[in-house]
Amino acid sequence: MGRVTVRRPVVTYSRRAERRKVDSLAAEEPLELRVNGRALAVTMRTPGKDVELAHGFLLSEGVIGHLSDVAVARFCEGTGPDGENTYNVLDLTLAEGVPPPEVGVERNFYTTSSCGVCGKAALDAVKLKTRFSPAGDSTTVDVDVLTALPDDLRERQKVFASTGGLHAAGLFTADGQALVVREDVGRHNAVDKVLGWAVLNDRIPLTGTVLMVSGRASFELVQKAAMAGVPLLAAVSAPSSLAADLAEEQGVTLVGFLRGDSMNVYTGHERVTA
Repeated sequence: MGRVTVRRPVVTYSRRAERRKVDSLAAEEPLELRVNGRALAVTMRTPGKDVELAHGFLLSEGVIGHLSDVAVARFCEGTGPDGENTYNVLDLTLAEGVPPPEVGVERNFYTTSSCGVCGKAALDAVKLKTRFSPAGDSTTVDVDVLTALPDDLRERQKVFASTGGLHAAGLFTADGQALVVREDVGRHNAVDKVLGWAVLNDRIPLTGTVLMVSGRASFELVQKAAMAGVPLLAAVSAPSSLAADLAEEQGVTLVGFLRGDSMNVYTGHERVTA
């Protein structure tokens, strides 16, 4: 399995003083996802929890809805300069009767670590319809629970503590209990790993949960939350206008600028109680 961190020599300067040391960097490697032997996407990710990432990706693209929709997940052969398997090609075989991805799901080029919808074959495929609509979820979350989530998320970011270069996503219950936290160089990959964990543990739809992310709330993250049935998405930074529009349309409560004891609730304010 690929390394999560990489050690690299650096030269640091502080007040013109020069010092040499070894720094830890977050690893970033390509992962090719295949479905039924056919290449579907290549994403730049931090190695680790790749099976979760693949399941979460297929869930958020509407290809699968439950664990039983995937028959087998296996790494394909692919060797690096040292002759060892790179574990950078993962093939998922869908269960009998599960339709393969539509053409619109295919990525025509690399998806970078910062882009979750790059390379869609058709613009209409960017906007998907969820089979697990959170609109009817009556979950409420207390303000004090929400304000505690960013610190809880940060405390669980083990790799970020050593590199400072990773996004994080965490799934919490409505009373603030952490279910799973994942890190990755790509914020959408971190979310896919969380959703993949939920798929593998047969917890879809994610009724009554909060998805907390360490960065901004973009359109694709709201879409992923809606596809998994998450009623509340919270971010420490700003949402985009399209993210807010989609959250309102899908019935997702969208919280942004969740810092200290303050936050902005952009949609679904009835789920946040004081």
